[in-house]
Amino acid sequence: MKKILLHTPEGVRDLYNDECEKKLYLQQRIHQVLKKYGYRDIQTPSFEFFDIFSKEKGTVPSNQMYKFFDRDGETLVLRPDMTPAMARCVSKYYMEEDMPIRLCYTGQTFINSAEHQGKLKECTQTGGELYGENKPESDGEILAVVIESLFDCGLKEFQIEVGHAWFINGLFEEAGINEEQEEDLRNLIANKNFFGMEEYLSELSIPDPVKDVFLSLPSLTGSGQMLQQAGKLLKNEKIAGAISRLEKIYHVLSCYGCEKYVTFSLSAMAHRNYYTGMIFAGYTYGTGDAIVTGGRYDNLVKQFGKETPSVGFAINLDRLLTAVLRQKIELPSTSDLMLMVYDKALLKEALKQAKIYRDQGQLVTLMRKNEDLSLDDYKDYAIRNNFREMSYLGEESIREVALS
Repeated sequence: MKKILLHTPEGVRDLYNDECEKKLYLQQRIHQVLKKYGYRDIQTPSFEFFDIFSKEKGTVPSNQMYKFFDRDGETLVLRPDMTPAMARCVSKYYMEEDMPIRLCYTGQTFINSAEHQGKLKECTQTGGELYGENKPESDGEILAVVIESLFDCGLKEFQIEVGHAWFINGLFEEAGINEEQEEDLRNLIANKNFFGMEEYLSELSIPDPVKDVFLSLPSLTGSGQMLQQAGKLLKNEKIAGAISRLEKIYHVLSCYGCEKYVTFSLSAMAHRNYYTGMIFAGYTYGTGDAIVTGGRYDNLVKQFGKETPSVGFAINLDRLLTAVLRQKIELPSTSDLMLMVYDKALLKEALKQAKIYRDQGQLVTLMRKNEDLSLDDYKDYAIRNNFREMSYLGEESIREVALS
């Protein structure tokens, strides 16, 4: 029983020493970028009322949430998604604000899903939300913040796949199929099972021009030039609106000078039902899952009482850390930790010397020397625990001990 209690439940893990330090460093770098762009910090609770994340909000299905009850019998859930919680806060604290609002956050999310088997069920997300503007410039700013954040975290090779919820919606509108058939096709497209989609389409009675667009989805990926060609495929108001918006976003990104990190994909599917416009996901080497997701959700906040357009993103810090480690990206150390060992009789001198170092910005761990241990024992300890320096204070003199 005691041995079992040393282990964590499935889907969660401990993070310590250098790995934990690197994750905090990545979090700090992203936060600095968000602050540069004028995003202000906000924290929301780790658990909230179930209705904040209900099916109507378009977030995580009920059976994928960790649910429990408070003393009044109210159903509570561990937060599965940051966006609805942020929408609640904006409606509560900024109800009368009619100018843009920029907020940023870092917090844990919890998903209890069989689909997450072998994956983390508790993740750290950091991100930003821009409320009050439905402009291509706002969409472009969010993408620019994402790109600069990933670049500042040391990534050089990554790609942001950008799509628009209206394109697929317009395509289904033209197909004229029932809800069950649409759901089946959405799943096939989301899983990029285009061979399965082709087989499924062969059994449906839909207009040939519409079927041709479905079959063309794998090729509707590329730069701004691809968008111009896609605009000629079907005359549909939603499809035309989606392509026009993406072309404007591309122009904004070109002004930022970061368009090379973006690929437009008209087969992109929203991973949450509340997305209404631009949607995107970011990928890099070292992890098969998206390290960042986001998009526009203009109808979510009004479910909490405030009508305001919104766009945002969330970076999964755990996946980002995995990618950084697997790509062997060198991150600067956030600490330069010194171990100072001192003789028992020299406590006062050791405290005085440690204060001098600390006042200079040095991080110092003091340790009184055990007479049964040699300096080599402390040296081995320092190496095991990644101390950068070691010194020994004995007989009222201090000397450095080489850690090699």
